[in-house]
Amino acid sequence: MNIALLGGSFNPPHNSHVSIARQVLDFGYADEVWFLPNYGQSPPKEVAPAEDRLEMTRLLDVPKTRVSTIEIDNKLDGETVHLLPLLPKAHTFSFIIGSDQLAEFTKWLYWEQLVKSIQFLVFPREGFPNEPLYEGMKVIDNKQLTVSSISSTEIRERVKNGLSIDAFVPPSIVQYISDHKLYL
Repeated sequence: MNIALLGGSFNPPHNSHVSIARQVLDFGYADEVWFLPNYGQSPPKEVAPAEDRLEMTRLLDVPKTRVSTIEIDNKLDGETVHLLPLLPKAHTFSFIIGSDQLAEFTKWLYWEQLVKSIQFLVFPREGFPNEPLYEGMKVIDNKQLTVSSISSTEIRERVKNGLSIDAFVPPSIVQYISDHKLYL
């Protein structure tokens, strides 16, 4: 099976994550998308506990997706290269990144090895060019493609300021954030 990995902190997961997964599937770039919440952050940053981020990611409801706990179970440091040996050999994998990651991609640990080891699907992000592209990278392109500027950072700021996040995250995640008093 051809699986596209959508990794990140998911701090919190939001409607753009859902939209990316749906479009990768709709446009035939993968048979299945695995949401891959990370354990460690590279570079280090303050995030909600891994257990909360994992539970919120499990609340995303998208057909032909699942949540993978590989990074959390193995307490990985957030460097994608350390994930590769742990992927099941029975599948073919690609890794989805936003075009906002391209400018800093050469700062990823062993980036040259990464692009030779796994295909990268570059999802366009509003305000960021789809370049530079490196060997093994393919821009997701379709005349029906929809991009979004929703970010987890903005969602956390809205929560902190007492503003509604209903338009940006699924209702179950709004409830989880409220119940667990996250991002206040």
